[in-house]
This record gives sequence, C-alpha cells and structure tokens, in this order.
Amino acid sequence: MTTEKHVAVLKGGWSAEREVSLVSGKGCADALRRYGYRVSEIDAGRDLADQILRVKPDVCFNALHGQWGEDGCVQGLLEVLGVPYTHSGVLPSALAMHKERAKAVFRGAGLPVAESLVVPREQAALGHVMAPPYVVKPLNQGSSVGVFIVREGDNRPPAELTSPEWDLGYEVMIERFVAGRELTCAVMGKEVFEVTEIIANTAFYDYEAKYQEGGSRHILPAPIDEELKQEVQRITLAAHKALGCRGVTRSDFRYDDTKSGKGELILLEVNTQPGMTPTSLVPELANLAGYSYVDLVSWMVEDASCGR
Repeated sequence: MTTEKHVAVLKGGWSAEREVSLVSGKGCADALRRYGYRVSEIDAGRDLADQILRVKPDVCFNALHGQWGEDGCVQGLLEVLGVPYTHSGVLPSALAMHKERAKAVFRGAGLPVAESLVVPREQAALGHVMAPPYVVKPLNQGSSVGVFIVREGDNRPPAELTSPEWDLGYEVMIERFVAGRELTCAVMGKEVFEVTEIIANTAFYDYEAKYQEGGSRHILPAPIDEELKQEVQRITLAAHKALGCRGVTRSDFRYDDTKSGKGELILLEVNTQPGMTPTSLVPELANLAGYSYVDLVSWMVEDASCGR
C-alpha cells in the first residue's frame, strides 16, 4: 500500500530507556516504510519542538520509552504543536507512569493491586520499611529499571539505594512481593489480545530479561485455564479504561499459584507505550491475533490524534 501520510517516528531521547527506544523506533520506522508511508526518524533531543517543526509531519509515532517520552511530557508538547500522535494522551500517560497514582486509580476501579507505600530513597536504604519479601521500584521508570527484590532473610535493603549515581528519583515505592507466575495481556483499541506467560532466565523479569536475546521465554497463549484467562483479559481492559488510555497498552500481572499462596491475581502496572523491539511482547500477541508487525504499527498511525 502507498500513502501520502508523512510520519515522524520519535525515538531515543534521554531517559534511562534510550537504547531500547532506539531499537523500537527503528523497527517501527522500517515497518512503516514497507507499508508505504513517508517516514522521518527523529532522535528526540530537548529541542524536540524545533525538530518536529523542521520535519513538518502529519503524524508523530511516539516510540519513546521512560521519562519525558512516556509520562505525558512529549504528549503535552505534541498537543501544543497540534500534531496528531500515537498511544495515550497527557493525563493517562502521566497517571500510568507514576506507579502509586496509577494504583490509586486501579483501587478506585476495584482492580486487585499489591499493598505498597512510597518513601524517600534514603529511608528505604536505612532498613526494611516493610517486612520482606518486598520489591523496590522507582516511581516513574519503566522496563524494570532500578527494580530490586528483597527476599526473606535479606539483612538489609539493596546497596544500590545508597549509590551517589542513583538518578531515578527522590522517592521509591516499596511493594509487597507476589510470588508465582508472570502474565501479561494487551489491548489494541477495543480488542483484547490473548495472555502471555513470561518465564525469565534471570532472577526476575528485569531489563536484561526483557531485551536481551534469550533473556526470557514467552509462552503464548499462556497455559492457564479459561476462567483465569478471561479474568486477566477483563482486568486488562478495565485498567486501560480506568486510566483513560488510547491506542495500544499492555498490562502486567502476577498470579500466585504456589502451594503456600492464595491463588491471587495482582495487577502490577499498565504500559502505555509497550516495547516494539524484536523480543517485545505486544508484537507477538498481535501476531497471534492475526496482525503482522506492519499491520500493528500502521494501525497505530491511523489511530493517531490530538486530544487523546
């Protein structure tokens, strides 16, 4: 297919997830060219407004990940410039990226989340503020950047919290660790995809497991019963709607099927701009539903708008 639409793919940026964004952006740009779009690739800098105005695109495909690109900042800029863009708008992006604010929305919608509290990093580093096992998470990062699991028997919190090189925010979330299996599901518009089970080859589904070849195995559809699958799908769509998301999102879960567990299903977070790398989950789920990678990214472009 050939189209006259000019798409600027925003990638890179300056967050901790820059390298992943570059890979996502390149894949999306290549796919859009194959579909017939005119494509300009922009390695986003702090002069992004000038970069976009020079290119003069019809649509911006936002392939940025992490702070500034995924948290409502770039979305606000695109609203000011009046350039239609992909994925969710300013408010849902900001809410989803702030883990504790997102949880407040999920609780209000009656969705299951794990107990947590937010404390200054220095306080979290001094000693256990929650009985182990628990998880330490930066409030505004994605791709498991800066995430640590504190196990039962660990004498103290992770030493990384005291590092002078820490640049992941003043506060951290301390969240009850949920044992069991890692599940994920995605929404594209009004369509809910199948469920994937993720088996990490590292301690947990961290940055390395997400993006390095062989870092994890994705089993899709997940080997779970129909009732659990439908519940994951229901919560995925409900979380997407509760935040006011648009376009494509992915929701991550823990399912505790351990012998000592309660069989609980816990919603961890909603990703408003899921990875689009060769090892990413959403392209796999879309493919299972009959959408090629090119179909997926072209759908996002045609869905783009302002006022999202």
